[in-house]
Amino acid sequence: MSMSTKPGDMNTTLGSKLNIIRSKRVIIGNAISAADIIITDGKISNILPWGKLMSSNSQILDVGELVVMAGIIDPHVHVNEPGRTAWEGYRTATLSAAAGGITTIVDMPLNSLPPTTTVSNFHTKLEAARGQCYVDVAFWGGVIPHNQVELIPMLHAGVAGFKCFLINSGVPEFPHVNLMDLHSAMTELQGTNSVLLFHAELEDSRSVPVTGDPTQYETFLNSRLDHMEVSAVELVADLCLQYKVRCHIVHLSSARSLPIIRKAKKAGAPITVETTHHYLTLSAENIPPGATYYKCCPPVRGHSNKEALWNALFQGNIDMVVSDHSPCTPDLKHLQDGDFLKAWGGISSLQLGLSLFWTSARIRGFSLPDVSRILSRNPAKLCSLEDRKGSIKIGCDADLVIWDPDSAREEYSS
Repeated sequence: MSMSTKPGDMNTTLGSKLNIIRSKRVIIGNAISAADIIITDGKISNILPWGKLMSSNSQILDVGELVVMAGIIDPHVHVNEPGRTAWEGYRTATLSAAAGGITTIVDMPLNSLPPTTTVSNFHTKLEAARGQCYVDVAFWGGVIPHNQVELIPMLHAGVAGFKCFLINSGVPEFPHVNLMDLHSAMTELQGTNSVLLFHAELEDSRSVPVTGDPTQYETFLNSRLDHMEVSAVELVADLCLQYKVRCHIVHLSSARSLPIIRKAKKAGAPITVETTHHYLTLSAENIPPGATYYKCCPPVRGHSNKEALWNALFQGNIDMVVSDHSPCTPDLKHLQDGDFLKAWGGISSLQLGLSLFWTSARIRGFSLPDVSRILSRNPAKLCSLEDRKGSIKIGCDADLVIWDPDSAREEYSS
């Protein structure tokens, strides 16, 4: 479900007349073209060669050499409203998205109260969002134990798909599922073309309690080792092949899971995978003691792992990059005592994704069409929005981001 509430008519077109956005660098499919984009009633009504249409009835925005790209879609955002609005709300989240070139976000079913696990709860979420959104918003539903009877009704009500956890989610109202729950959910979803998203970590019954200084990042890293993610991805790949239900691995952090994903895709599993801007930007070796604002789950891993994720993205084995924007109030980050084990696991980065991504991607051989594919087109497919969003083509929503890939600004990476 897409909601276009846009207070203050912030995303209106340039006027009531036919409008043209003109650029020497328009990303259309896998090419960069000099083009005029014709916009009528918020839709792309035509795409013409640069300068072709001249009309006194037109209002032209000529952006010169700036890149015009389909608006970014971020399918992994924790807005937290209602219930935990002090952590984030629709107004602030969607303003941040707009500032970063994101024209659609998809809200995760947690950490709001109530979570989006029933039709009734979904309507509560819709009501909370109404009148506050500066970009389009879609919603994921949630799979928790014993709610399989709610899945099809939630689909009919408009959710884009469903998210589940294979490990403690961090909030009691969104418990993780077991294997029997997954079989029940995937049986319900067969034949729907819906998608089931997995937080892919499994508890290890053989693990010993974590010891060490809780202010040292390595102590936390040792509590969420790679094999937890590898085991979970193996489980998801097997289920995906068995049921042929679309499955999606959220926030992949460990490159050791990639051979499993490649094998599953080759075998015909309808499986996709995302990683995040923080896994592609940060390295465990450079996280200072007590810097709990770097904590997320799964954790940021080492430099060599980061480079392996970049390589997998370049090869097409990772389908998209998202924010996993998961804010909280400062006290939950334990900034005073720097305790990584107690701190909330989440990184806030919603409006920074495009600049973070392009800063690193351009020196690794990624092209501008790659950026659009990874940040816009593939996320649109995940959310079943590809007929409306994610590409510059006739009939799509005129959700566009205009940006300068050649400008310099101060960025930080580790």
